[in-house]
Amino acid sequence: MQTASARLSQWAAGLRYGDLPRAVVEQTCLRVLDVFGLVLAGLGTSFGRSVREAVLALNPSGPGRIFGSGDATSVPGAAFANGALSQALEFDDTHNESIVHMSSPAVAAAFALAGSAPISGTDLIAAIAVGNEISCRVGSVAPGQFHRRGFHPTGLFATFGATWLAGRLLGLTIEQMNNAAGIAGSFASGLLQCWVDGTQSKFLHPGWSAQGGITAAMLGRTGTTGPAAVFEGRFGLFASHLQDESVPRNYGRITDELGEHWESQNASFKPFPVAHVIHPYIDALLRLRATHGIDPDRVARIICPVAGYIVGIVCEPPAEKRRPRSDSHGRVSLQYTLAEALVLGRIDKNAYQPDALADPRILGLADRVEYQVDPKFPGPERFKGAVRIEMKDGATFETVEEHNRGSAANPMAVDDIVAKFDANAADMLDAPRRRALVDAILALPDAKDAARLVDLTIGAGGRR
Repeated sequence: MQTASARLSQWAAGLRYGDLPRAVVEQTCLRVLDVFGLVLAGLGTSFGRSVREAVLALNPSGPGRIFGSGDATSVPGAAFANGALSQALEFDDTHNESIVHMSSPAVAAAFALAGSAPISGTDLIAAIAVGNEISCRVGSVAPGQFHRRGFHPTGLFATFGATWLAGRLLGLTIEQMNNAAGIAGSFASGLLQCWVDGTQSKFLHPGWSAQGGITAAMLGRTGTTGPAAVFEGRFGLFASHLQDESVPRNYGRITDELGEHWESQNASFKPFPVAHVIHPYIDALLRLRATHGIDPDRVARIICPVAGYIVGIVCEPPAEKRRPRSDSHGRVSLQYTLAEALVLGRIDKNAYQPDALADPRILGLADRVEYQVDPKFPGPERFKGAVRIEMKDGATFETVEEHNRGSAANPMAVDDIVAKFDANAADMLDAPRRRALVDAILALPDAKDAARLVDLTIGAGGRR
Protein backbone atom coordinates (compact mmCIF):
# COMPACT_ATOMS: atom_id res chain seq x y z
CA MET A 1 0.00 0.00 0.00
CA GLN A 2 1.33 3.45 -0.93
CA THR A 3 2.25 5.59 2.07
CA ALA A 4 0.92 9.11 2.49
CA SER A 5 4.47 10.41 2.13
CA ALA A 6 4.91 8.69 -1.24
CA ARG A 7 1.66 10.13 -2.53
CA LEU A 8 2.71 13.64 -1.45
CA SER A 9 6.06 13.23 -3.18
CA GLN A 10 4.42 12.25 -6.46
CA TRP A 11 2.12 15.24 -6.26
CA ALA A 12 4.79 17.73 -5.18
CA ALA A 13 7.17 16.62 -7.92
CA GLY A 14 4.55 16.60 -10.66
CA LEU A 15 2.69 19.85 -9.94
CA ARG A 16 3.32 22.69 -12.38
CA TYR A 17 2.70 26.38 -11.96
CA GLY A 18 -0.04 26.19 -14.56
CA ASP A 19 -1.89 23.67 -12.38
CA LEU A 20 -2.39 26.24 -9.64
CA PRO A 21 -5.82 27.86 -9.44
CA ARG A 22 -5.69 31.60 -9.92
CA ALA A 23 -6.92 32.15 -6.35
CA VAL A 24 -4.00 30.12 -4.98
CA VAL A 25 -1.50 32.17 -6.98
CA GLU A 26 -3.02 35.44 -5.78
CA GLN A 27 -3.20 34.30 -2.18
CA THR A 28 0.38 33.03 -2.26
CA CYS A 29 1.65 36.42 -3.43
CA LEU A 30 -0.26 38.12 -0.62
CA ARG A 31 1.18 35.65 1.90
CA VAL A 32 4.70 36.45 0.67
CA LEU A 33 3.94 40.15 1.15
CA ASP A 34 2.60 39.49 4.64
CA VAL A 35 5.68 37.52 5.69
CA PHE A 36 8.08 40.14 4.33
CA GLY A 37 6.37 42.79 6.44
CA LEU A 38 6.42 40.58 9.52
CA VAL A 39 10.16 39.91 9.19
CA LEU A 40 10.84 43.64 8.87
CA ALA A 41 8.75 44.30 11.99
CA GLY A 42 10.39 41.45 13.90
CA LEU A 43 13.88 42.68 13.07
CA GLY A 44 13.38 45.71 15.28
CA THR A 45 12.38 43.76 18.40
CA SER A 46 14.70 42.56 21.14
CA PHE A 47 13.88 39.01 20.07
CA GLY A 48 14.78 39.88 16.49
CA ARG A 49 18.10 41.37 17.50
CA SER A 50 19.01 38.26 19.48
CA VAL A 51 18.08 35.95 16.57
CA ARG A 52 20.08 38.00 14.09
CA GLU A 53 23.14 38.04 16.36
CA ALA A 54 23.00 34.29 16.98
CA VAL A 55 22.50 33.39 13.32
CA LEU A 56 25.40 35.55 12.17
CA ALA A 57 27.65 34.11 14.86
CA LEU A 58 26.79 30.57 13.77
CA ASN A 59 26.71 31.27 10.02
CA PRO A 60 28.93 34.29 9.33
CA SER A 61 28.76 34.13 5.53
CA GLY A 62 26.97 32.52 2.62
CA PRO A 63 24.47 33.14 -0.17
CA GLY A 64 21.45 33.52 2.12
CA ARG A 65 20.36 36.92 3.40
CA ILE A 66 18.29 38.24 6.25
CA PHE A 67 15.42 40.43 5.08
CA GLY A 68 15.80 44.07 6.00
CA SER A 69 19.40 44.01 7.16
CA GLY A 70 20.77 42.24 4.07
CA ASP A 71 23.23 40.33 6.26
CA ALA A 72 24.90 37.48 4.38
CA THR A 73 24.57 34.09 6.01
CA SER A 74 24.17 30.44 5.04
CA VAL A 75 21.05 29.15 3.34
CA PRO A 76 19.87 27.32 6.51
CA GLY A 77 20.81 30.39 8.56
CA ALA A 78 18.70 32.69 6.39
CA ALA A 79 15.78 30.26 6.53
CA PHE A 80 16.00 30.10 10.30
CA ALA A 81 16.40 33.84 10.84
CA ASN A 82 13.63 34.98 8.52
CA GLY A 83 11.26 32.25 9.70
CA ALA A 84 11.80 33.12 13.36
CA LEU A 85 11.62 36.89 12.82
CA SER A 86 8.28 36.50 11.07
CA GLN A 87 6.62 35.27 14.27
CA ALA A 88 8.13 37.77 16.67
CA LEU A 89 4.78 39.59 16.97
CA GLU A 90 2.47 36.53 16.74
CA PHE A 91 1.14 38.18 13.59
CA ASP A 92 1.59 35.52 10.88
CA ASP A 93 -1.20 33.72 9.05
CA THR A 94 -2.79 30.54 10.37
CA HIS A 95 -4.62 27.58 8.90
CA ASN A 96 -7.76 27.59 11.03
CA GLU A 97 -8.34 23.90 11.60
CA SER A 98 -4.77 22.78 12.28
CA ILE A 99 -3.67 26.14 13.76
CA VAL A 100 -0.47 25.87 11.72
CA HIS A 101 1.39 29.06 10.83
CA MET A 102 2.34 27.73 7.42
CA SER A 103 3.50 30.72 5.36
CA SER A 104 6.31 31.93 7.62
CA PRO A 105 8.43 28.76 7.28
CA ALA A 106 7.54 28.34 3.60
CA VAL A 107 8.47 31.86 2.55
CA ALA A 108 11.62 31.84 4.66
CA ALA A 109 12.78 28.50 3.19
CA ALA A 110 11.95 29.46 -0.40
CA PHE A 111 13.81 32.77 -0.35
CA ALA A 112 16.79 31.24 1.45
CA LEU A 113 17.14 28.74 -1.40
CA ALA A 114 16.59 31.49 -3.97
CA GLY A 115 19.76 33.14 -2.69
CA SER A 116 21.92 30.24 -3.82
CA ALA A 117 20.58 29.82 -7.39
CA PRO A 118 18.22 31.89 -9.54
CA ILE A 119 14.60 30.86 -9.06
CA SER A 120 11.79 32.35 -11.13
CA GLY A 121 8.74 33.86 -9.52
CA THR A 122 6.50 31.13 -10.89
CA ASP A 123 8.73 28.36 -9.53
CA LEU A 124 8.87 30.09 -6.16
CA ILE A 125 5.09 30.52 -6.00
CA ALA A 126 4.49 26.87 -6.91
CA ALA A 127 6.94 25.69 -4.25
CA ILE A 128 5.42 27.88 -1.54
CA ALA A 129 1.91 26.76 -2.53
CA VAL A 130 3.00 23.12 -2.24
CA GLY A 131 4.68 23.71 1.11
CA ASN A 132 1.68 25.53 2.55
CA GLU A 133 -0.77 22.91 1.33
CA ILE A 134 1.20 20.03 2.83
CA SER A 135 1.65 21.79 6.18
CA CYS A 136 -2.10 22.36 6.43
CA ARG A 137 -3.02 18.84 5.35
CA VAL A 138 -0.66 17.07 7.74
CA GLY A 139 -1.88 19.31 10.55
CA SER A 140 -5.49 18.33 9.84
CA VAL A 141 -5.10 14.62 10.63
CA ALA A 142 -5.95 15.18 14.30
CA PRO A 143 -6.86 18.86 14.72
CA GLY A 144 -6.86 20.32 18.21
CA GLN A 145 -4.96 17.40 19.72
CA PHE A 146 -1.47 18.90 19.76
CA HIS A 147 -1.91 22.19 21.60
CA ARG A 148 -3.63 20.37 24.44
CA ARG A 149 -0.55 18.15 24.80
CA GLY A 150 1.87 21.07 24.79
CA PHE A 151 3.05 20.83 21.17
CA HIS A 152 3.12 23.71 18.70
CA PRO A 153 1.60 22.55 15.39
CA THR A 154 3.84 24.88 13.39
CA GLY A 155 6.97 23.26 14.77
CA LEU A 156 5.63 19.82 13.98
CA PHE A 157 3.82 20.13 10.67
CA ALA A 158 5.42 23.05 8.82
CA THR A 159 8.72 21.16 8.77
CA PHE A 160 7.14 18.74 6.32
CA GLY A 161 5.79 21.52 4.13
CA ALA A 162 9.23 23.13 4.01
CA THR A 163 10.79 19.77 3.12
CA TRP A 164 8.65 19.19 0.04
CA LEU A 165 9.03 22.87 -0.90
CA ALA A 166 12.81 22.51 -0.77
CA GLY A 167 12.62 19.19 -2.58
CA ARG A 168 10.92 20.90 -5.53
CA LEU A 169 13.36 23.80 -5.65
CA LEU A 170 16.39 21.51 -5.32
CA GLY A 171 15.14 19.14 -8.01
CA LEU A 172 14.85 16.00 -5.87
CA THR A 173 13.54 12.80 -7.37
CA ILE A 174 10.44 11.20 -5.89
CA GLU A 175 12.58 8.67 -4.02
CA GLN A 176 14.78 11.42 -2.64
CA MET A 177 11.69 13.35 -1.53
CA ASN A 178 10.38 10.28 0.24
CA ASN A 179 13.63 9.94 2.16
CA ALA A 180 13.69 13.67 2.94
CA ALA A 181 10.16 13.51 4.35
CA GLY A 182 11.12 10.59 6.57
CA ILE A 183 14.11 12.55 7.82
CA ALA A 184 11.93 15.61 8.44
CA GLY A 185 9.96 13.65 11.02
CA SER A 186 13.08 13.56 13.18
CA PHE A 187 13.43 17.35 12.94
CA ALA A 188 9.78 18.22 13.60
CA SER A 189 9.51 19.68 17.09
CA GLY A 190 8.00 22.42 19.18
CA LEU A 191 7.25 22.41 22.91
CA LEU A 192 4.97 25.08 24.36
CA GLN A 193 6.31 25.29 27.92
CA CYS A 194 7.15 28.91 27.06
CA TRP A 195 3.44 29.67 27.42
CA VAL A 196 3.80 29.05 31.16
CA ASP A 197 6.45 31.68 31.84
CA GLY A 198 6.12 34.04 28.88
CA THR A 199 9.46 33.25 27.25
CA GLN A 200 10.13 33.39 23.51
CA SER A 201 11.09 29.93 22.29
CA LYS A 202 7.81 29.39 20.40
CA PHE A 203 8.77 32.21 18.02
CA LEU A 204 11.76 30.15 16.88
CA HIS A 205 9.64 27.29 15.57
CA PRO A 206 8.88 28.66 12.06
CA GLY A 207 12.62 29.25 11.61
CA TRP A 208 13.50 25.80 12.84
CA SER A 209 10.89 24.27 10.51
CA ALA A 210 12.28 26.21 7.53
CA GLN A 211 15.85 25.22 8.35
CA GLY A 212 14.85 21.62 9.10
CA GLY A 213 13.00 21.28 5.82
CA ILE A 214 15.98 22.46 3.80
CA THR A 215 18.35 20.23 5.76
CA ALA A 216 16.11 17.19 5.28
CA ALA A 217 15.86 17.86 1.54
CA MET A 218 19.63 18.20 1.19
CA LEU A 219 20.17 14.94 3.07
CA GLY A 220 17.59 13.19 0.91
CA ARG A 221 19.31 14.47 -2.21
CA THR A 222 22.70 13.17 -1.12
CA GLY A 223 21.45 9.68 -0.26
CA THR A 224 20.51 9.64 3.42
CA THR A 225 17.43 7.49 3.95
CA GLY A 226 14.34 8.13 6.03
CA PRO A 227 11.29 6.05 7.02
CA ALA A 228 8.60 5.67 4.38
CA ALA A 229 5.69 5.64 6.85
CA VAL A 230 6.74 8.76 8.74
CA PHE A 231 3.10 9.72 9.35
CA GLU A 232 1.16 6.51 9.85
CA GLY A 233 3.94 4.17 11.01
CA ARG A 234 4.23 2.38 14.35
CA PHE A 235 6.66 5.04 15.60
CA GLY A 236 5.58 7.74 13.16
CA LEU A 237 4.64 11.32 13.93
CA PHE A 238 1.11 10.67 15.15
CA ALA A 239 1.79 7.46 17.08
CA SER A 240 4.68 9.08 18.93
CA HIS A 241 2.97 12.37 19.75
CA LEU A 242 -0.61 11.12 20.27
CA GLN A 243 -0.02 8.03 22.34
CA ASP A 244 -3.68 7.68 23.27
CA GLU A 245 -4.95 5.24 20.64
CA SER A 246 -8.52 6.43 21.13
CA VAL A 247 -7.69 9.80 19.52
CA PRO A 248 -9.18 9.85 15.99
CA ARG A 249 -6.64 10.18 13.18
CA ASN A 250 -7.88 10.76 9.68
CA TYR A 251 -4.89 10.07 7.43
CA GLY A 252 -7.06 10.68 4.41
CA ARG A 253 -6.80 14.39 5.17
CA ILE A 254 -3.18 14.25 3.96
CA THR A 255 -3.83 13.04 0.43
CA ASP A 256 -7.54 13.11 -0.44
CA GLU A 257 -8.30 15.32 -3.47
CA LEU A 258 -4.73 16.56 -3.81
CA GLY A 259 -4.61 19.25 -6.45
CA GLU A 260 -8.41 19.54 -6.53
CA HIS A 261 -9.17 20.80 -3.03
CA TRP A 262 -6.72 23.38 -1.66
CA GLU A 263 -6.88 23.17 2.11
CA SER A 264 -4.47 26.09 2.43
CA GLN A 265 -7.23 28.38 1.15
CA ASN A 266 -8.83 27.87 4.56
CA ALA A 267 -5.99 29.79 6.20
CA SER A 268 -6.56 33.23 7.70
CA PHE A 269 -4.53 36.40 7.56
CA LYS A 270 -4.15 38.11 10.91
CA PRO A 271 -5.43 41.64 11.52
CA PHE A 272 -4.15 41.50 15.12
CA PRO A 273 -0.74 40.40 16.54
CA VAL A 274 -2.21 37.86 18.93
CA ALA A 275 -3.22 34.19 19.06
CA HIS A 276 -5.68 33.65 16.23
CA VAL A 277 -8.49 32.20 18.33
CA ILE A 278 -8.76 35.53 20.17
CA HIS A 279 -9.31 37.56 16.99
CA PRO A 280 -13.12 37.34 16.75
CA TYR A 281 -13.37 38.41 20.40
CA ILE A 282 -11.23 41.49 19.76
CA ASP A 283 -13.35 42.55 16.79
CA ALA A 284 -16.56 41.96 18.75
CA LEU A 285 -15.28 43.93 21.74
CA LEU A 286 -13.98 46.88 19.70
CA ARG A 287 -17.26 47.02 17.81
CA LEU A 288 -19.17 47.30 21.10
CA ARG A 289 -16.72 49.93 22.32
CA ALA A 290 -17.17 52.04 19.20
CA THR A 291 -20.94 51.61 19.01
CA HIS A 292 -21.75 52.31 22.64
CA GLY A 293 -18.84 54.48 23.79
CA ILE A 294 -18.08 52.07 26.61
CA ASP A 295 -16.04 53.44 29.52
CA PRO A 296 -13.75 50.64 30.79
CA ASP A 297 -13.95 51.97 34.35
CA ARG A 298 -17.71 51.44 34.37
CA VAL A 299 -17.54 47.80 33.26
CA ALA A 300 -18.63 45.25 35.85
CA ARG A 301 -17.53 42.22 33.85
CA ILE A 302 -16.91 40.91 30.34
CA ILE A 303 -18.22 37.43 29.59
CA CYS A 304 -16.94 35.38 26.65
CA PRO A 305 -18.48 32.07 25.59
CA VAL A 306 -15.70 29.92 24.14
CA ALA A 307 -15.12 26.61 22.42
CA GLY A 308 -13.61 24.06 24.77
CA TYR A 309 -10.48 23.53 22.69
CA ILE A 310 -9.24 27.11 23.19
CA VAL A 311 -9.36 27.01 26.99
CA GLY A 312 -5.90 25.56 27.44
CA ILE A 313 -4.50 27.84 24.76
CA VAL A 314 -5.68 31.31 25.82
CA CYS A 315 -7.89 31.07 28.95
CA GLU A 316 -6.12 28.96 31.58
CA PRO A 317 -4.58 29.09 34.07
CA PRO A 318 -6.52 32.31 34.75
CA ALA A 319 -3.90 33.75 37.10
CA GLU A 320 -1.23 33.49 34.39
CA LYS A 321 -3.50 34.87 31.70
CA ARG A 322 -4.54 37.88 33.76
CA ARG A 323 -0.98 38.83 34.65
CA PRO A 324 1.20 38.11 31.61
CA ARG A 325 4.92 38.38 32.28
CA SER A 326 5.90 39.54 28.81
CA ASP A 327 4.49 40.60 25.47
CA SER A 328 4.66 37.00 24.21
CA HIS A 329 2.71 35.91 27.28
CA GLY A 330 0.06 38.55 26.67
CA ARG A 331 -0.45 37.51 23.06
CA VAL A 332 -1.89 34.17 24.21
CA SER A 333 -4.18 35.60 26.88
CA LEU A 334 -7.87 36.22 26.20
CA GLN A 335 -8.37 38.05 29.49
CA TYR A 336 -5.46 40.46 29.24
CA THR A 337 -5.87 41.08 25.50
CA LEU A 338 -9.52 42.10 25.80
CA ALA A 339 -8.69 44.35 28.72
CA GLU A 340 -5.94 46.17 26.81
CA ALA A 341 -8.15 46.43 23.73
CA LEU A 342 -11.01 48.02 25.68
CA VAL A 343 -8.83 50.44 27.64
CA LEU A 344 -6.62 51.57 24.73
CA GLY A 345 -9.09 51.09 21.90
CA ARG A 346 -6.73 49.03 19.77
CA ILE A 347 -4.55 45.93 19.49
CA ASP A 348 -1.84 46.58 16.92
CA LYS A 349 1.86 46.25 16.25
CA ASN A 350 2.61 48.35 19.34
CA ALA A 351 0.41 46.39 21.76
CA TYR A 352 1.68 44.55 24.85
CA GLN A 353 4.26 47.21 25.75
CA PRO A 354 5.77 47.13 29.28
CA ASP A 355 3.74 50.12 30.45
CA ALA A 356 0.51 48.47 29.31
CA LEU A 357 1.42 45.15 30.94
CA ALA A 358 1.81 47.05 34.24
CA ASP A 359 -1.17 49.41 33.83
CA PRO A 360 -3.50 49.01 36.85
CA ARG A 361 -6.57 49.96 34.75
CA ILE A 362 -5.84 47.20 32.25
CA LEU A 363 -4.96 44.64 34.90
CA GLY A 364 -8.02 45.48 36.95
CA LEU A 365 -10.22 45.01 33.91
CA ALA A 366 -8.46 41.72 33.06
CA ASP A 367 -9.66 40.43 36.43
CA ARG A 368 -13.23 41.10 35.27
CA VAL A 369 -12.95 39.14 32.02
CA GLU A 370 -14.57 35.70 32.32
CA TYR A 371 -14.97 32.79 29.93
CA GLN A 372 -17.65 30.12 29.77
CA VAL A 373 -17.34 26.98 27.67
CA ASP A 374 -20.21 26.78 25.19
CA PRO A 375 -20.57 23.30 23.66
CA LYS A 376 -22.43 24.79 20.70
CA PHE A 377 -19.37 26.76 19.58
CA PRO A 378 -17.58 25.30 16.53
CA GLY A 379 -14.26 23.49 16.59
CA PRO A 380 -11.00 24.84 15.17
CA GLU A 381 -12.30 24.78 11.62
CA ARG A 382 -14.04 28.12 12.40
CA PHE A 383 -12.93 30.77 14.85
CA LYS A 384 -16.12 32.24 16.35
CA GLY A 385 -16.26 34.82 19.12
CA ALA A 386 -18.92 36.47 21.26
CA VAL A 387 -18.70 39.12 23.94
CA ARG A 388 -21.19 40.32 26.56
CA ILE A 389 -20.27 43.44 28.50
CA GLU A 390 -22.16 44.05 31.74
CA MET A 391 -21.92 47.59 33.08
CA LYS A 392 -22.00 48.63 36.74
CA ASP A 393 -25.25 50.51 36.13
CA GLY A 394 -26.95 47.31 34.90
CA ALA A 395 -26.73 47.97 31.15
CA THR A 396 -25.66 45.05 28.98
CA PHE A 397 -24.12 45.06 25.50
CA GLU A 398 -23.37 41.99 23.47
CA THR A 399 -22.44 40.91 19.96
CA VAL A 400 -21.20 37.88 18.02
CA GLU A 401 -18.44 37.52 15.44
CA GLU A 402 -19.34 34.38 13.49
CA HIS A 403 -16.09 34.16 11.49
CA ASN A 404 -12.72 35.67 12.32
CA ARG A 405 -11.74 38.57 10.09
CA GLY A 406 -9.08 37.46 7.61
CA SER A 407 -10.65 34.03 7.06
CA ALA A 408 -12.13 32.76 3.81
CA ALA A 409 -15.62 33.47 5.16
CA ASN A 410 -14.72 36.99 6.35
CA PRO A 411 -11.72 37.98 4.23
CA MET A 412 -9.42 40.94 4.54
CA ALA A 413 -9.32 43.00 1.35
CA VAL A 414 -6.07 43.27 -0.58
CA ASP A 415 -5.82 46.90 0.52
CA ASP A 416 -6.07 45.77 4.16
CA ILE A 417 -3.22 43.31 3.72
CA VAL A 418 -1.12 45.96 1.97
CA ALA A 419 -1.89 48.40 4.81
CA LYS A 420 -0.78 45.78 7.34
CA PHE A 421 2.48 45.33 5.44
CA ASP A 422 2.92 49.10 5.29
CA ALA A 423 2.55 49.45 9.05
CA ASN A 424 4.87 46.54 9.78
CA ALA A 425 7.60 47.71 7.39
CA ALA A 426 7.39 51.42 8.23
CA ASP A 427 10.22 51.41 10.77
CA MET A 428 12.62 49.85 8.26
CA LEU A 429 11.64 51.28 4.86
CA ASP A 430 10.48 54.69 3.71
CA ALA A 431 7.23 55.00 1.77
CA PRO A 432 8.69 54.82 -1.77
CA ARG A 433 10.67 51.68 -0.90
CA ARG A 434 7.61 50.08 0.68
CA ARG A 435 5.57 50.82 -2.44
CA ALA A 436 8.28 49.37 -4.66
CA LEU A 437 8.40 46.19 -2.60
CA VAL A 438 4.60 45.82 -2.63
CA ASP A 439 4.53 46.22 -6.40
CA ALA A 440 7.35 43.72 -6.91
CA ILE A 441 5.77 41.06 -4.70
CA LEU A 442 2.34 41.40 -6.28
CA ALA A 443 4.09 41.01 -9.66
CA LEU A 444 6.04 37.96 -8.45
CA PRO A 445 4.73 35.71 -11.27
CA ASP A 446 6.68 37.88 -13.72
CA ALA A 447 9.97 37.80 -11.79
CA LYS A 448 12.96 36.16 -13.46
CA ASP A 449 15.01 36.01 -10.26
CA ALA A 450 12.88 36.08 -7.11
CA ALA A 451 15.86 36.68 -4.82
CA ARG A 452 16.02 40.28 -6.06
CA LEU A 453 13.01 41.03 -3.89
CA VAL A 454 15.29 40.77 -0.87
CA ASP A 455 17.29 43.73 -2.24
CA LEU A 456 14.16 45.84 -1.97
CA THR A 457 13.91 45.16 1.78
CA ILE A 458 17.19 46.96 2.43
CA GLY A 459 16.52 50.67 2.82
CA ALA A 460 17.81 53.84 4.38
CA GLY A 461 15.36 54.08 7.24
CA GLY A 462 11.60 54.14 7.56
CA ARG A 463 8.58 56.37 8.14
CA ARG A 464 9.26 58.85 5.35
